[in-house]
Amino acid sequence: MNKKKIINDPVYGFITIPSELVYDLIQHPYVQRLRYIKQLGMTHLVYPGALHTRFHHAIGAMHLMGLAVETIKSKGQAISYEEEEAVMIAILLHDIGHGPFSHALEHTIVDGVSHEHITALLMNNLNQEFDGKLTMALEIFNNRYPKTFLHQLVSGQLDIDRLDYLNRDSFFTGVSEGVISFDRIIKMLDVIDDQLVVEEKGIYSIEKFLIARRLMYWQVYLHKTVIAAEQMLVKILERAKELSLEGRNLFASPCFSYFLKNSVSREEFRNEPRNLERFTKLDDNDIFTSIKVWADDEDLILSTLCNHLISRNLYKVEISNEPPSVEWINELAERVTDEFEVSDDDTSYFVFTDTIKNNAYHVGDGSINILMKNGSIQDITKASDNSNLEALAKTVQKYILCYVKEVRDVN
Repeated sequence: MNKKKIINDPVYGFITIPSELVYDLIQHPYVQRLRYIKQLGMTHLVYPGALHTRFHHAIGAMHLMGLAVETIKSKGQAISYEEEEAVMIAILLHDIGHGPFSHALEHTIVDGVSHEHITALLMNNLNQEFDGKLTMALEIFNNRYPKTFLHQLVSGQLDIDRLDYLNRDSFFTGVSEGVISFDRIIKMLDVIDDQLVVEEKGIYSIEKFLIARRLMYWQVYLHKTVIAAEQMLVKILERAKELSLEGRNLFASPCFSYFLKNSVSREEFRNEPRNLERFTKLDDNDIFTSIKVWADDEDLILSTLCNHLISRNLYKVEISNEPPSVEWINELAERVTDEFEVSDDDTSYFVFTDTIKNNAYHVGDGSINILMKNGSIQDITKASDNSNLEALAKTVQKYILCYVKEVRDVN
């Protein structure tokens, strides 16, 4: 069978699958499942074009990794064929542990079990299935391989993951502020003392990358309407889980139903293979099909929230630099009690607070190092003459207050 296939990607054009092993991995159900999980969750409710999937992203990241390795090799760094294939596999598989609607599911259905943890378990499974051929890819992914720079390409502050998702997300949302010079950044990559560096002449492309990341967070990932939709999805799943644990038999696909009725810990994911297999059967379709059915459920809270989400009647979100006043929160809670006739304990489904954080760059945490013309290496915030980069290294925290629109104008 001919496994030298090409994929026509809307962002990069034709992408070549580099080897038979990579082809077989792409064909595996773990990777194919990513076709049915949107990269940006509920963001399409704000930017209608944001319907691209985690499969798109995985393939795109693999393509960029190939370009990065070629660049580094051209500058005299020894990278074997096995290492090149392994690092491309590591980036191809870096997101296979994501659940439906990604982060919303992590905080509810599989509470306390991160997608990184599930990714590591699934990669171990694949390594066994492929007779140990993924051992080097796992070592690179887990930062246990002697060549540290290979791991930095997979997971770091200037990793291939970020280069692809910023470029791809800006393409599909149409948000031009997120456009980065990914090709120039890759051409400027080098390795010094086993550390990934960027040549000094690429410094402005890095500045733009960091600024684009910050802008994409505020304009796309933390857009208040996106927050409203994702918080509503979280609250729906919380209510469904609460009802299921109380003994209600809610409509759901078999695997989704299992996670609604059971709280599965990290240890149970690791020690009971069937839990992991159940998880790999879930995608966005399972969740949204259930939501459509739950819109007619007898439980007022569940049906109300589901109908709101389906009709895009989302929470009103107030974002501020200071915590919202307790008086305002209490007043809203009283309005909810009057409007929906729910108990005080249940008002938190209709009015609640949370925080959001945006940090474009962490100084010292796998820094972006610039190779200066004199041979010295400096952190980007020191090498740049752009004073704004110092500000990008600070974490910005904001407070959000979410409440259903029905209580906004109640007198």
